[in-house]
Amino acid sequence: MTRTVPVFSGAAVRDAVSPLEAHAAVRDAFVRHARGEWTMQPKLYVTNYPAGDFRAMPALGGGHALLKWVTSFPGNPGRGLPTVAGLVVLSNAETGELEALLDAAAVTALRTAAAGVIAAETLGRPGVGAAVVGCGVNGAETARLLRARGTDTIVWDVDPARLASIAAELGVRAAASLHEALAADVVITVTPGGAILFADGSLQPGQHVSLMGADGPGKAEIAVGELARARVFCDDWDQASHGGELTAAVGAGALGPDDVTQLGAVLAGDAPGRSDEHEITLFDSTGLAIQDLAIAGAALVHADEVDLQRLAL
Repeated sequence: MTRTVPVFSGAAVRDAVSPLEAHAAVRDAFVRHARGEWTMQPKLYVTNYPAGDFRAMPALGGGHALLKWVTSFPGNPGRGLPTVAGLVVLSNAETGELEALLDAAAVTALRTAAAGVIAAETLGRPGVGAAVVGCGVNGAETARLLRARGTDTIVWDVDPARLASIAAELGVRAAASLHEALAADVVITVTPGGAILFADGSLQPGQHVSLMGADGPGKAEIAVGELARARVFCDDWDQASHGGELTAAVGAGALGPDDVTQLGAVLAGDAPGRSDEHEITLFDSTGLAIQDLAIAGAALVHADEVDLQRLAL
C-alpha cells in the first residue's frame, strides 16, 4: 500500500511553527530532557576542517524518534551557499514508520533562537533589554523571537548592509558599534565562533550572555578567564564539555561538572538560577537534538495547515 510522508521545506517549517510556538516547544523539551523523559546522545561530528563539518544528532521522546544530519561550513556565504544545510528525519517511535522530512536549517534557526532567548529570560535580570550580535539566519530569528516576546532589542552585525536590512525588517535599532551591543544587560551572541567577543575582564556585574556560536571544536566567543569569573550554565554537559564554549576551560582545568548547571535542571525547578542582580551568568549552547525534536513535532501537528510536498513510499 502506498503512503505519503510530508516534506517540509524551510518556508513550510516557518509557516508551521511560529517563533512563540518554538519557544514553548523548546522550553518543554528542556524540562522533559532534564526529567529523563526525552533522551539523546551527544552529536557525532564528521569533520572536514578547515572547510567545515557534518553532524549526526539522534533523539527520542514524545512518541517520536529523530535523526538530524546537518552541516556547518562557515566559508559558504562567500560562495553564495548557506552555512547550515541538511535534513531532519522524524519517525514514529512505536512503529518505526517515517513521519516527516524537514529542512534542517529552518529547524535549527527556530530552536537556536528559542534556546538563547529562554536562557536569557531564565538567567538574566528581569525587565532589561537585549542585544543580538550576529544577524545571519539564526541571529535574525533570535531577534525576531525577542521582539515577539516583547523585549526591547538592538542588533549588530559585521556586515553593515545585513545589519541595516534586519533592523528595518524587524523594527529594531541597529547598535552604533559592537562595543555598544556587547555592553547590553543581556547579550545573545550568534556568530560563527571564530573570534573572541568577550575578552578578559570585559563582562559587567549583572550581565547575562547566551553564547550560541561556539557549537563545535575550536570555536569560542569568550575568553576562558571570563568563564571562570561567571556563573556558568549549559544545554548539556556531556556535549558542551567536549564540543562547545566550555571545552577550552575544561581542558585547562578551570571548569568541571560541579561548576556548570544544565539549563533544563533550572527550568524543571531542580537547580537554582541567578542568585542576585550583580551575578554574571553565562549560557553555553551547543544545540541539542531534543530541541530539534521539539520543533519537528510542532511542525508535524500543523502538517495539514501549510503548503508542503509529500513523498510517496
